[in-house]
Amino acid sequence: MKSLILSVVVSLVALTGVSAQDMAFQGKWNLIKEGSSDLDYFRSMTVQFTVKQDEITLVKEFGPRRKCSETLVLKTNGAKNTVTVTDGTFMSNLYMGLKIPPHAKKEVTATWVKSNILAMHESYAIAGSQGTKQLEVDNTFELSSDKDILTYKIMRSSRKIGSELTYVFKKADANNAYVYQMSDDWDIRSALGTQACFISLQGIVNETKPNLYFVFGPKYPFNYTGELFTYLEKQRHYSFTRLSSLEQALQIFKQQIKGYIVWDKNVRTSLIVAYTLAGLEKGIVIPEDLIPLAERLGLKQIEDFRGRFSGKTDYEIYTWAYQQYWQRCSRDLIVWLGGDHGSLMLPAVADYGMTKKAFFTDLSSRETDTLEYGLTNKLLSDMKSLSQVMGWHSYKKDLEEEWVTLTSSHALSVEGLNSLPNTSFLYRVPPTPGFRFKNNHNIQPGKKYTPEKKVYLALVQTDGLGIGAWVKPGRGSIPYAWEVSMKFKYMSPAMMEYFYSQATPNDYFIGALSGSSYMYPKAFPKKWLPKEIENAKSLMDSLDLKVFEIMDYSADKTEAGNNELTKEIVDAYYTGMPSVIGFLNGYFASHTFAVKDKRPFISYDYYLSGEKPEAEAAADLEELAALNNDRPYFLLVHVREYSDVARVKSICDRLGSQFEVVPLDVFLKLAGENPTFKERYMGTDIK
Repeated sequence: MKSLILSVVVSLVALTGVSAQDMAFQGKWNLIKEGSSDLDYFRSMTVQFTVKQDEITLVKEFGPRRKCSETLVLKTNGAKNTVTVTDGTFMSNLYMGLKIPPHAKKEVTATWVKSNILAMHESYAIAGSQGTKQLEVDNTFELSSDKDILTYKIMRSSRKIGSELTYVFKKADANNAYVYQMSDDWDIRSALGTQACFISLQGIVNETKPNLYFVFGPKYPFNYTGELFTYLEKQRHYSFTRLSSLEQALQIFKQQIKGYIVWDKNVRTSLIVAYTLAGLEKGIVIPEDLIPLAERLGLKQIEDFRGRFSGKTDYEIYTWAYQQYWQRCSRDLIVWLGGDHGSLMLPAVADYGMTKKAFFTDLSSRETDTLEYGLTNKLLSDMKSLSQVMGWHSYKKDLEEEWVTLTSSHALSVEGLNSLPNTSFLYRVPPTPGFRFKNNHNIQPGKKYTPEKKVYLALVQTDGLGIGAWVKPGRGSIPYAWEVSMKFKYMSPAMMEYFYSQATPNDYFIGALSGSSYMYPKAFPKKWLPKEIENAKSLMDSLDLKVFEIMDYSADKTEAGNNELTKEIVDAYYTGMPSVIGFLNGYFASHTFAVKDKRPFISYDYYLSGEKPEAEAAADLEELAALNNDRPYFLLVHVREYSDVARVKSICDRLGSQFEVVPLDVFLKLAGENPTFKERYMGTDIK
């Protein structure tokens, strides 16, 4: 069959005489205004090519309010083509007092140059206020190497060299999507019904291509959605149509929706169950008040949960859902729609879970919640080892430390939060062709690093990039390290590219957290830990990361509790990540330290909360330096995401002259050369 297809393709090319590269011009192309010359009055421009053997038809259209167009049918063998002008508008520069005389003739030649450039030369008369002049115009249309971008340049004989007009186009049927502005109202009694429905719609329409993106409100935990939207428009050449209502969105995507599922506003958990069924059946989730809209659009009812779960506990509801749906759900992904509780829910991660046919829940992982804990264990034990948990635990039911301990014990890692936005969209946007994830390394090969008698300070932002200070004031003003949620390299590659491409020389990325995503190594099954570390190392290599961070609160499952690591665990990371230049440990301050082959394993000596007054934080750091009076002293600081870089810089500016803020990789290199910390592991006494 393959040989037959190849034979047909060869025959067609032989018949037409048109190369595959020439055919890449074929079709309609829309203007990308960013990066293009100004069109004066016109707001839009399209070019359309019809390519044949030794001939091309080019149609240029301008608009939208005052429309004009030009059609050229040209031989592409370099012969002279005579074209009668039907519209005398000087289209590229309407604001200039120039016009083509009525019934004028253009002499045009067209030639393929190389395989990706069409060159055209035009000669025609142009009328100005002082009469008619002859104009010579060179036009070039050049395809990018990936054939996605077309650049059109116009150079007129009347224009100075270097002042050519440049227009950038993309395929008319490529990278088109819709965008909707979410509000900050996620209350069941008001806007949650509409926004939860939008998220389920996103999970349906983004299943095979990126169709629907959301910009979230200013109070939303992930604060970059607006900036990323601008990046997608300007750098990735997406064209977005703004949606004004849910009805408009449902009308546009109606053919992709298989029906609707009604959840019960009186039983919050019914919405979580509804998302499970929505992913399996490609349905939207709606409360009772949106049923008339769904019926008006002709959508059929898939399920109605009103009254179904009245008076039932979460254990009973999820047991029912388990019996009904579990066998059809993924074993590679399970989603916790926890976080806020009561009348609030931020279920933005549900879109991605729907595309993967995940089971949704917010069951407790607290051992004293016997029934829910047992069902949680049952669900997790059915998942594939080294697969993924997404979302977040319920703040009402248990602690993060309890939840991650339990998920880790089943050889699973966590990618949070429940509010993680637009993943189904970003999953479908590949990196720019040829883009390489390149970190801002500061270590110069061959240079000798000898620490001075100083206090060296390194700053690391908690909780990754998305909910941190990336878009807040001060970034780039001081050396600063950022935790990277590494699985976004394939879950949201365009988002990862956005962060890497926006980085300043002072922004340094590190791998996190404990594994390929968040897990506790002490709770992780021993037989799976080396493989999980190997998976993390592979992601680090692909993202050009040389520092890895670990956190583990499984010992007592309490916040700010015991986050020490055993020597066995530390050795496992040294063995599994031989190219890493150093390791970080903890969240709050910790006491595990080691060094091997001048590669240090350093715990945080300070946690900078968002509430700590600047003067007190500076005093804390000065006191730590006084108590750790051997020099050099390596003071590693973990910065809570609620602090912006400008605030952290202000604190550092208060410190004495003995302090020096250095890039994290330089910090680790210096510490490896002269480790003044004491080697210590979980279970060893502090001396």
